[in-house]
Amino acid sequence: MHADRFAPLPPDVAERWAKFGSWDRTYFPSLVGLQLEEVRADYCRMRLPYRPELDQPHGVVHGGAIATLIDTVVVPAVGAAYEPGWEYATVTMDVQYLAAVVREDAVAEGWVVQRGRSLVFCRAEVTTASGRLAATGSLTYRVRPPRG
Repeated sequence: MHADRFAPLPPDVAERWAKFGSWDRTYFPSLVGLQLEEVRADYCRMRLPYRPELDQPHGVVHGGAIATLIDTVVVPAVGAAYEPGWEYATVTMDVQYLAAVVREDAVAEGWVVQRGRSLVFCRAEVTTASGRLAATGSLTYRVRPPRG
């Protein structure tokens, strides 16, 4: 686990990000079932609880569900450094699938590697609930201050 490398968030920021995923409508990450577990400065951990609807025909969790977990886990890691209203968007995402996730939860950790003025470079790792590394990802996010 990588969480110990990252400082806790200030209480007001932690409270704001603790609500991530509890939106007033259904967005894709909640449709897939992602659950926030921990947010720290430049770090986040999320879980994708297993359910059969996430499988592809060969009985393993679909790569698209794993990619969604990777793409989403870095959002709080990126966003917690900014005030509300900032926009973040994926520019690039490279995923390496290392092992299948079969009938168990997937847990992702995502963290910021480096911040620039408008780009943030991130990494993510997905492990199975039993601890096997299943996928890694490298992502670049564009960040932009509120408009107007």
